[in-house]
Amino acid sequence: MKTLTIGIVAHVDAGKTTLTEQLLYWGGAVRQAGSVDKGTARTDFLTVERERGISVRTSTAVLEYQGVQMNLIDTPGHVDFSAEVERSLSVLDAAVLVISAVEGIQAQTEILYQSLRKAGVEVILFINKIDRVGSRAAEIVEEIREQFTPAVVVCSKIFGEETRDCTVQLRSFEEDKFREEVLDTVSILDDSVMEKYLEEGEVSTETLKQALAGCMARGQLCPVLCGSSLMNIGVRELLEFLVCYGSAVKNRDDDVLSGTVYQITHDKTMGRVAHVRLFGGCIQNRDMVSFYTPGSDEKQQGKVSQIRRYSGSRASDIGKVSGGQVAALCGLSNIKAGDILGEVEESFHCHLSEPLLKVQVEPETEGQLHQVLECFRELDAEDPALQLEYYPEEKEIDICITGMVQLEILEELVRERYGLSVHFSPPTVLYRETPSAPGRGVEAYTMPKPCWAIIELAIEPLPRGSGFIYDSRVPNEQILYRYQNHIRQALPRALRQGLYNWPVTDLKVTLTGGSHHIFHTHPLDFFLATPMALMNGLMNTGTTLLEPIQILRITAGEEFSGKIMGDVIAMRGSFDTPVIRKGNVTFEARVPVSESLQYSIRLASMTSGRGTMSAHFDGYEICPQGKGKTAKRHGVNPLDREKWILVQRSAMNGAGAEM
Repeated sequence: MKTLTIGIVAHVDAGKTTLTEQLLYWGGAVRQAGSVDKGTARTDFLTVERERGISVRTSTAVLEYQGVQMNLIDTPGHVDFSAEVERSLSVLDAAVLVISAVEGIQAQTEILYQSLRKAGVEVILFINKIDRVGSRAAEIVEEIREQFTPAVVVCSKIFGEETRDCTVQLRSFEEDKFREEVLDTVSILDDSVMEKYLEEGEVSTETLKQALAGCMARGQLCPVLCGSSLMNIGVRELLEFLVCYGSAVKNRDDDVLSGTVYQITHDKTMGRVAHVRLFGGCIQNRDMVSFYTPGSDEKQQGKVSQIRRYSGSRASDIGKVSGGQVAALCGLSNIKAGDILGEVEESFHCHLSEPLLKVQVEPETEGQLHQVLECFRELDAEDPALQLEYYPEEKEIDICITGMVQLEILEELVRERYGLSVHFSPPTVLYRETPSAPGRGVEAYTMPKPCWAIIELAIEPLPRGSGFIYDSRVPNEQILYRYQNHIRQALPRALRQGLYNWPVTDLKVTLTGGSHHIFHTHPLDFFLATPMALMNGLMNTGTTLLEPIQILRITAGEEFSGKIMGDVIAMRGSFDTPVIRKGNVTFEARVPVSESLQYSIRLASMTSGRGTMSAHFDGYEICPQGKGKTAKRHGVNPLDREKWILVQRSAMNGAGAEM
């Protein structure tokens, strides 16, 4: 049986979950489509989702239609939960990107489209809510051509738009106009079609269908379909289109085990559950499987105790999963979201959002610290973007978040799942540091004996967004490669706190010199010495504070233009030429995160709730002097050399473990 894994993605409130419910209904997976408003949606099964009417976790459901099995992955639309969407992109064969026929292309819509294209995922655009007053499907198609791609094929014919009696039909190749549109589009993208047309003067329907499917699979064009998921209009036509043109191009041809963990959930009986998409190979109950985290050299193994197929919250034991299929594996206690099973030739990773805020998790009572820590360790495995940090000396738990809605959801999840009450500190904006100039760092750790680790580092700043690059110019006989590997491993940890105690980024560190001692070097000496050499280098280069910037898309009545312009300028922001349409004005502004945290509240108050705002991360820029903050230092500063050595040597002698 042909199997497709289809993602349903959208900007919040575009009707994504309602569309999923109707697809399940048409596929015979449910007797009646669930309702988001009534809290009966199959894929929104968490209590917090049903109470709030929003998706906060990715959910999988399965249907069969005309001999094709479809794994539907319903993703959250709210930007605070974009990390859930990120992990799903690399496992999809195709994605239905839902666009509201009234609101049109929104900030998150653009980000999702570009990310899907980079991930090599087929994109089917579904213009939803065509029954609503203000629907403008034809205008949105032109916006798609301007903002996404000119290679668009409109596959739906709408009758009675903006009315509750509207209907939709799939356009047919028997229609001359549709045939010409498809031929004009695919002939530019597929040379074989152009050659056939020039040689024979016509192209068969079957050839056009194959060319359309091929161009979709290669990401060269976008089909556009229309409907109203709430009114069950155009949904069956969408299913028929997916059956006809969808293809599983990511599956392997061999039997090598290959898969990606796109989600981790928790089961009260089975513990950690890993939701995976297999591209190749086969896993059965009781099999031993290997897995690893991308970027890590360490592979782990675990025995699969049960293989399930989920449809919303309901699960069935299937005992076996093969290439092309989606399943949930129980028994792998150390596995995390984003991990790789077996071998994956190419794993795409994107950033739809960036956690730009940090908060401290505070238990209701001090005696619950351990339970709260274990709870958030589990949540961190489900969502690594939380970047959990625990500082035992200070009894402090820190997590990173995308927005305030995420905090509210986390608080409710902890109460619902674990029966614990937690509070969060006011959020702190996550700044970064970068070297201000090239420089060198040196450390000669030779006392008190026995020890010997001499390190010389060259540090140079890199352009924004470069991250961290490491290189070595030192031969094995000068510093053994196993010790150089210790330096390479220690540097990322040392870079977590710079001169202002923020993470250091956009730099290259090169090991240019140093030495080990054949007798005196302890195996962990280079772990101890590396942070001291790095901090010595940062003192010489100095560091510049970087602040996160986001793009705000603000829409409000035209009468508020002046106030919004003034607000953007007051927030140290800049904006493009405003767009005025039907009495509303839309601004795109670049604003520091620290200045715009509460602006959605001000906008709602100023416009009596009629103004809308969306935001997405747009990189880091140099923070003006006096505007940034110095973070709290956790642990001993390597610049306090004597204390650092004392504490680290005590740790080495006591635990003999990582520095």
